[in-house]
Amino acid sequence: MEVLRTAILDFCRRRKGKAFSPSDVVKQLFPEDWEMFIPEVTEVMMELYREGVIEVTQNGVPIDPQSSPTEYVQIQGISKPK
Repeated sequence: MEVLRTAILDFCRRRKGKAFSPSDVVKQLFPEDWEMFIPEVTEVMMELYREGVIEVTQNGVPIDPQSSPTEYVQIQGISKPK
């Protein structure tokens, strides 16, 4: 879902290196029905992670990019080298 990809990247830009939850993204987009979009935002999050665009951690530790997270995870943008 392109809108979720854009929303995750926008959150990364606005948060400036601070981690956030995938649910934060869908809560902003779909305040009434955000829980219905958790599977989709998780899928898009993992695609971005595998592409090396974002970091996904659990308890501060990067998760396996080939896994499907089942616990609480955090997203963080990756700063580009200067």
